Amino acid sequence: MRVAVTGTPGTGKTTATDRLDTDLEVVHLNDVVESEGLYTAVDEARDSKVADLEGVREWLDGREDVLVESHLAHLLEADRVVVLRCAPDELERRLRDRGEPARKAEENAESEALDVILSEAVRVHGEANVYEVDTTELTPGEVADAVSAVLAGDRDPSAGDVDFTDYL
Repeated sequence: MRVAVTGTPGTGKTTATDRLDTDLEVVHLNDVVESEGLYTAVDEARDSKVADLEGVREWLDGREDVLVESHLAHLLEADRVVVLRCAPDELERRLRDRGEPARKAEENAESEALDVILSEAVRVHGEANVYEVDTTELTPGEVADAVSAVLAGDRDPSAGDVDFTDYL
């Protein structure tokens, strides 16, 4: 099985997947992009690397029973896609607390309100394979439990349940 755990930066992907008790190989894609040089450019304005998705796909080729965690994971082949969500104002606070520039935090909060990653996940994988988890008021352990429920098949697909458009 291949699982993608995705979401806007700050929704809790890394924190939750680090707490999972799973037999799946957990791949933190941002670390792989960095260590393997799987990027095509550096976006100085956003202080980030532009991932080489084809290179990432090749790196993942042949890996089975894997959980890929990244804000880009939904763009890769997966059987199930877990989209972590967070209220935009809380997301912006989390990002600022971890030292992100105000402009970047605001941009990510707006993307969250517009359902950018959720929409992409549904377009690529279909509603029947997307599971939405609102992390706004959950502890990291509770988020990990929600992801575990998806892995175990104990949670139904739920794309479109979370609505943050009032932020706009």
